[in-house]
Amino acid sequence: MDLRKLKTLIELVENSGIAELEVSEGEERVRITRSMPGARQPPPNGGAAAGLSNEVTVSQPAAAAAPSEGHVVKAPMVGTFYRAAAPESASFVEVGDAVQAGDPLCIIEAMKLMNEIEADQAGTIKAILVENGQAVEYGQPLIIIG
Repeated sequence: MDLRKLKTLIELVENSGIAELEVSEGEERVRITRSMPGARQPPPNGGAAAGLSNEVTVSQPAAAAAPSEGHVVKAPMVGTFYRAAAPESASFVEVGDAVQAGDPLCIIEAMKLMNEIEADQAGTIKAILVENGQAVEYGQPLIIIG
C-alpha cells in the first residue's frame, strides 16, 4: 500500500473520534488503532511523550467468511449506518423488499456528510446486518441481496 495512503488513513484516525480503522486493498490489509485519552498504556518506545499512539499492521488477508445466501453489499467507507434519510422517515428497505440496481439501500454518515448507498444489483433484500445508528467500518457487510 502506498505510503501517502497510509499517512492519510492515520490522519483520518487522528482527526476523527474512531478508535480503530481497518482497510483492505487487493491482498494487503491495514489496521490502524488509536489509544483513547484516559486509557492506560505503557510508555511509547521512542521515549517521546505522546497522547496518541498509532499501530499500523500490514498483513495478507485471512479467508473472509462471507454469507453464501446472496450478494453482500459492503460499506464503502467508515461512518454511521442509517436505514432512513431522517429519524422520522420510513426505512429505505426492509427484509423481503425487491430492489433494482441503483435503488437507495441506506445512508452512511461520514464526517458530517450523508452518503447514500445504492444497490449494485437487482434482487430481494435477504438480510440487514447492521443496526440503525451503528458505526460501520470499511468493507463491513451491510445488506444481503438474494
